[in-house]
Amino acid sequence: MKREQPRLFANIDWILVGIYFALVLIGWMNIYASGLNDAHPLIYDTTQRYGKQMLWILAAFAIALMILLIDSKLFTTFAYPIYVVGILVLIFTIFAGTEVSGSKSWLSLGSFRIQPAEFTKITTALVLAKYMSTLNINVKELHNKIIPIILMVLPAVIIRLQKETGSALVYGGFLLVLYREGLSGNYLLLGIGVVLLFILTLLFGKFIMITILFIIALALFLLIQKRRKNIISLIGLFLLTSIFAFSVDYSFEHFLEAHQKTRINVLLGKETDPKGAEYNVDQSKIAIGSGGFFGKGFLNGTQTKYKFVPAQDTDFIFCTVGEEWGFLGSSVLIGLYILLLTRIVRVAERQRSPFARIYGYGVASVFFMNFAINIAMTIGLAPVIGIPLPFLSYGGSSLWAFTILLFIFIKQDSNRLLLI
Repeated sequence: MKREQPRLFANIDWILVGIYFALVLIGWMNIYASGLNDAHPLIYDTTQRYGKQMLWILAAFAIALMILLIDSKLFTTFAYPIYVVGILVLIFTIFAGTEVSGSKSWLSLGSFRIQPAEFTKITTALVLAKYMSTLNINVKELHNKIIPIILMVLPAVIIRLQKETGSALVYGGFLLVLYREGLSGNYLLLGIGVVLLFILTLLFGKFIMITILFIIALALFLLIQKRRKNIISLIGLFLLTSIFAFSVDYSFEHFLEAHQKTRINVLLGKETDPKGAEYNVDQSKIAIGSGGFFGKGFLNGTQTKYKFVPAQDTDFIFCTVGEEWGFLGSSVLIGLYILLLTRIVRVAERQRSPFARIYGYGVASVFFMNFAINIAMTIGLAPVIGIPLPFLSYGGSSLWAFTILLFIFIKQDSNRLLLI
């Protein structure tokens, strides 16, 4: 007689679980490759970073199992208190945190350090899902946009005060959640336009940029000169973009750290700093490029072996994949991330609970932002801002946070047939 499957695992989405295990295993193997110490060659040697990562992984598996055992209503019931606790911990970290690489975003518990900013991504996804599902709000209405945006922006602002720009940027991805729930695509276009205008103004200067804006506005005026309402809107838009262009220099000089300004200028080709800001990215691109199509083979990467790339097991773990596994291995890894994102969205769309659906899109947005920014940074398409690659980068905080984020969603999905 066939044994009945335990309820705990009856409705688990094993595709998501399988992708999770695959990424964690790939991460561990590449952390081992990037930090191999010939005097301590055992991958489970806890005196080395790859041995410590094994402990973080085992703890992450235990956390994942614990989440699957917890009643999923816990996350909906306590979303608001959890969010408030996360905000308070972020504020506490500003005053009592440990400074690491210029960022005061770590709390030290003896020899163990934890980064609260990684976990507030979870609390923000939960509170957005709770607020937007409970009230069944329509984000097309102005007053219904304000509170979700405040919930998104508040942790990002506090994290920025910790001088942790990379983690703060991730919160911009939550706009995708609002877009799925009815926010006009014009807001996304506006956000892209602001970023593009900022970059172009830095690149060409404010006076040239305003001249270009004036020419565009004049051309549009000639096309719509018979429509008075559109002309007024056009004039207003030109004035706003011109004011923004004028403010770019001030914002750049006063809101960014010196090293961040240098990295952006280097990326835009306005400065050269081969032994400083350019060094990490140059070495990363050399490592990835030297891998060719098939790669040099596991543990055979020379850039990796001789430690040419700083932070190679954390922010720059992708270049280890590129060098040792080549274009083919890198493509497989990127394919796994794309599969993860598309699967999360597909699973989110089948939810009967608005909370689970909205939370699912929050999970997808966090993974997308971390994945996209990290890969772009590693290959020189974005400035170096220090952001982990989900499940691959070394460290307990990011691994545990991404594990919790994903498995709360898997738990919500496993209960979808029980929800009305």
